[in-house]
Amino acid sequence: MNRHSAPSTAPAGTRPPSPSSWYADSTTPLPLQPALCGRIDADVCILGAGYTGLSAALDLAQAGYRVVVLEAQRVGWGASGRNGGQALPGYGCEPSTLENLLGQDAARVLFDLSREGVELLRTRIARHGIACDWHDGHAHVAVRPRQVRELRAGAAWMAEKYGYPLQWWDRQQLRAVLDSDRYLGAVYDPAAGHLHPLAYAFGLARAALAAGVRIHEHSPVQALVRGTRPRMRTADGEVVADFAVIAGNAHLRGIAPELESRIMPVGTYVAATAPLGQARAQALIGNDMAVADVNWALDYFRLSRDQRLLFGGRASYSRLPPRNLHAVMRRRIRMVFPQLADVPIQYLWGGEVDISLNRAPHWGRLTPNVYFAQGFSGHGVASTGLAGRLIAEAIGGQAQRLDLFARIPHAPFPGGRVLRTPLLVLAMAWYKLRDALW
Repeated sequence: MNRHSAPSTAPAGTRPPSPSSWYADSTTPLPLQPALCGRIDADVCILGAGYTGLSAALDLAQAGYRVVVLEAQRVGWGASGRNGGQALPGYGCEPSTLENLLGQDAARVLFDLSREGVELLRTRIARHGIACDWHDGHAHVAVRPRQVRELRAGAAWMAEKYGYPLQWWDRQQLRAVLDSDRYLGAVYDPAAGHLHPLAYAFGLARAALAAGVRIHEHSPVQALVRGTRPRMRTADGEVVADFAVIAGNAHLRGIAPELESRIMPVGTYVAATAPLGQARAQALIGNDMAVADVNWALDYFRLSRDQRLLFGGRASYSRLPPRNLHAVMRRRIRMVFPQLADVPIQYLWGGEVDISLNRAPHWGRLTPNVYFAQGFSGHGVASTGLAGRLIAEAIGGQAQRLDLFARIPHAPFPGGRVLRTPLLVLAMAWYKLRDALW
């Protein structure tokens, strides 16, 4: 089992391009980028070579900025290269949360920006020729009658208040494309979709390199020195720049304590079955959509290009993998697809995503020239690219759109470093019990 924060102990020249996963074994790795050595002057220095950092770097380089990206491990090493691959509009919180925090009008603007994030993702894939297995379509599915009512009401609300059409499928309609008796209905979004996460990260990196961005891998930032020209220091060098961007999410490790206190690393896991064959895979999910239930501890799944079932979930709020994880994932798969009881799991991997206390995005500035984006709360495949673009816009002098996100209030997790994880585990136990009982 791999974790996002697990360090590599191999020599730099022999370190793997990515943690072990089906993703790593099914895409061409990016060539190793050199570690930082010595001092570099730049216009912008970015911490983190995931979707957010690479997206900001690409936009800035195309605008003529000299950009350096510092990555502690390899490109896409964290959540960007290990996630479930489901790209959706919206954020980790419900629209009602943003309405309560900022009002209806601002919440509508934020949702429209999230739709822009999905279109930006599609545009970048097409413009840069990124082979990342994009497929249209996503369904949120209901397990219990209460969830049917909530999904139908939510779809109506999105159409009326947000101008966003979604399709309601009853059980019979859903059953026609999804071969599972577990679900009672679905809200289908034809504008959402799914992709190969690591291939997309590598494609973004190749586009950024072609635009002139310098990426230094195996260059963990040990200190951020704020000032007129911020400095990011590693063990063997430093970058001095006019602007700094923090895009480390769950892996800051002391770089900016005021940011770390407002996110919590949460473990999440994905299994890949043995190949099912084209006929069996198509019978399972006939329209090749991605699927996620709406339980608090959710299951999500889709098909791979080689006809595997990619099945994710089982979030760990204690930062420890669930006990007997392989058996747990097999049991979850059989609950959804009992007809796959004979199909083994061939890959199982995991890592950490960052969640904010209210599950809303946490983007903004630490100082006038130090920007950040975090708190994607398991909903970052599309919104990370949006965050990168808005930070690039702000550095270029157009900060209005980023400033709207900066208005979202974020409190630190209660309990500090010692108690915040146990308190979160207790809270999540309640939500899991609610999912199980009604």
